[in-house]
Amino acid sequence: MTERNLRFGTPAGRWVLLATVLGSGLAMLDATVVNIALPTIGKDFGAGLSGLQWVVNAYTLTLAGFLLLGGALGDRFGRRKMFLIGVGWFAGASLICSVAPNTEVLIAARALQGMGAALLTPGSLAILEASFASDDRAAAIGAWSGLGGIMTALGPFLGGWLVQSASWRWIFLINLPFAVVVIVVGLKHVPETRNESAPSGLDLAGAALTVLGLAGVIAALTSGPERGWSSPEVLIPLIGGLACLGAFVAVEQRSAHPLVPLGIFKTMQFSAANGVTFVVYAALAGAFFLLPIQLQTVVDFSPIASGAALLPITIIMLFGSARAGRLATRIGPRIPMTFGPIIAGGGLMLMTRIGSSSTYWADVLPAVIVFGCGLALTVAPLTATVLGAAPEQFAGVASAVNNDVARTAGLIAVATLPPLAGISNADFGSPVDFSSGFHVAMLIAGATLMAGGVVAWATIRRPLHAPSEGEAPVPTSHCALDAPPLRVDCAEVA
Repeated sequence: MTERNLRFGTPAGRWVLLATVLGSGLAMLDATVVNIALPTIGKDFGAGLSGLQWVVNAYTLTLAGFLLLGGALGDRFGRRKMFLIGVGWFAGASLICSVAPNTEVLIAARALQGMGAALLTPGSLAILEASFASDDRAAAIGAWSGLGGIMTALGPFLGGWLVQSASWRWIFLINLPFAVVVIVVGLKHVPETRNESAPSGLDLAGAALTVLGLAGVIAALTSGPERGWSSPEVLIPLIGGLACLGAFVAVEQRSAHPLVPLGIFKTMQFSAANGVTFVVYAALAGAFFLLPIQLQTVVDFSPIASGAALLPITIIMLFGSARAGRLATRIGPRIPMTFGPIIAGGGLMLMTRIGSSSTYWADVLPAVIVFGCGLALTVAPLTATVLGAAPEQFAGVASAVNNDVARTAGLIAVATLPPLAGISNADFGSPVDFSSGFHVAMLIAGATLMAGGVVAWATIRRPLHAPSEGEAPVPTSHCALDAPPLRVDCAEVA
């Protein structure tokens, strides 16, 4: 039996915190640095917009598909073991990304990266929850959240600097020394924990059907505008993907150990909060995919300048999300979850002012600040509402589902927002045409965010969930750029 007895501030506690922060930081950095490099990758490989969509979505696809399975594997076989395997896997895939000779190899390596991230992401926070004494757990998670947020905030700037000063390949190579440190520290200082009461079986069928289903749908959505919606290359993956997703629902209903207990969606509050999550993170993913391309190919920003341009968003979220969480605790989540998306949507609409003659201070910074303030007001209340709406025994599953909803929203947004805005493969090489489509895309994403605020006003009612004694709080200061903060339920730890 491994007791929860680590103390915050002790050498043993610091070693565990270092390993988990650096490990989860690998995935956090990846969520921001790759987008900055997309224009350069496209030029080097002669890739069109659809190729760049898959560079982003291949990673998100496998991460979303295997995230719940990764948490289950950690509970059963050991959280430290799966966390370190995930870090090593992620580093190996990063090495392949760095030497990829073409777009196809890079996309395949990005898919492997996502699988590694699916193992390390749930393990990072689960190790903290399982290892620290109950009265020190909140401090440990707060430090993990804040330090991880700083790494996320530095991501765009670091990515831009590496692309401009060296090569886009270094955004993947930089993961390797961090991974070595995590593995060495983890093997020596991180205690092993597992859930002895975890189900003996694993829902491998559910995980496989999720990945195949999402892959088919996303492939169809990505290629449909170019190939035609009636072409076999589009219809076959679309029908196959939808069939797999339907089979996933059937499997989960009958499974003795489902990845997703479908009963949690019977709560209106939980379903509504996940609907708002989908809208918010779809708009976020679409903006973060298109904005760096607009800044570099149209406004003629350098990679480092375009990365620095996004820095205020993560800084605002880092310092503002905890305050928004406390505000929502006092007044309830309905008002922040209504006005946050509306403000963020206004920020996206302000981005329609960004064009070939724009300047950072007059056109980019005001939009980025408004967008960041809206996100900061939304994320913490949204995450807490999801947890508060789910039955206590499903708190960890509810958080993981919410995290997966956000990543699936990003998948769909990156695949569909460009064609909805009239951006084609050919437009990637035409600054004028791309800029026109970018403005339409920001209007679509902004209006969608505002609609999410209206949905929140109409559906969110229940007060926020207050953690009971010994229960880990929601990490409200997390930047959460690619998905809401992931909480893992470790009520049963041996």
